[in-house]
Amino acid sequence: MKNSVSVLFMLAGILFATCLLISNILATKILLIGSLAAPAGVLIFPIAYILNDVITEVWGFGKARLIIWTGFAVNVLAVLFFTAGIVIPGAPFWPNQEAFATVLGNTPRIVIASLCAYLIGSFLNAFVMSRMKVATKGKGFSGRAILSTLAGESADSLIFISIAFAGVFPAGVLVTMMFTQAMLKTVYEILILPVTMAVVNWVKRVEGVDTFDTNQSYNLFRIREI
Repeated sequence: MKNSVSVLFMLAGILFATCLLISNILATKILLIGSLAAPAGVLIFPIAYILNDVITEVWGFGKARLIIWTGFAVNVLAVLFFTAGIVIPGAPFWPNQEAFATVLGNTPRIVIASLCAYLIGSFLNAFVMSRMKVATKGKGFSGRAILSTLAGESADSLIFISIAFAGVFPAGVLVTMMFTQAMLKTVYEILILPVTMAVVNWVKRVEGVDTFDTNQSYNLFRIREI
């Protein structure tokens, strides 16, 4: 059936959404990598882009679109329930309200920045991956994976940092943060590329699927067209 999904596709989607949720929680901690500061979310967030590459490469843009919107919905739901958990008074004997709010709470500006950056970055990643596969007739997966990640992560960093921190830090600091995050995430993709290629080849073999989006609509809202 056209709208059926496989177990592997379902598992990839679950893992994708899980990585997004974990990365948003980890982002409340700032790491120092050498002399560069970055949110701890960089430890896992690139895996979401790798999964985006795998899903688009194997099953096509239509199914990637479904997973991206599903991840967005899961993140919105998490924000709503995190907010409810913070606002609802805790038990009088529970002493961890401040720590709980620090880890799970974000300002509306940060939430908006995160969701906008995620949507645009993820869709750009999938779009570049899809169009390059058609243009190259399926050759050069490693090049597609790197370039699509660079495009998506650059857009993600540009949008998130611009919305979240414009007016908070000087312009030079913002540019440095954008460049640092995009480069760290892209380097992550390059380092783990052999694993990504092995996973893609294995999934294609098991699924018997290798989708080319030759007649694909790139309308972001046609979620039912999977």
